Amino acid sequence: MRFVLAALPVLVLALAACQAQAPKSGGGGGGGKSAALHAMETVAIAAHKCWFASKDPAFRSYRFANELNSMTGQPRFLLVPAKDFGGRPLLVVQAKGGSSRVDAFGPLLSEPLGARISGDLGRWTRGDTSCGAAA
Repeated sequence: MRFVLAALPVLVLALAACQAQAPKSGGGGGGGKSAALHAMETVAIAAHKCWFASKDPAFRSYRFANELNSMTGQPRFLLVPAKDFGGRPLLVVQAKGGSSRVDAFGPLLSEPLGARISGDLGRWTRGDTSCGAAA
């Protein structure tokens, strides 16, 4: 019994140290969301609103595939052919881990619509979620 009482303060200190060393969320306040997820949520909401919910004719032949809940630390969304939802993505927009940098790649960026996509993504990652001018 004496050993248990002597060990109790050590146990309490060890537990307190574990609490102090708990992992911190990746994104600075926001329910444990990483910077990448925060950035991608902003961009994905704006993309959906401006390109699809608005029924923009420039995006009529594409569908929006949301993959923000990725367990890989790379939240992303895809644009895929409207008639082949499971087909090869034509645009991938993603961010990684603790970074709020958003990257985009895919064959759609090489087409005439690519300049508009790049402009929209750049504006949205800077926090301006306006829709801008249609192509």
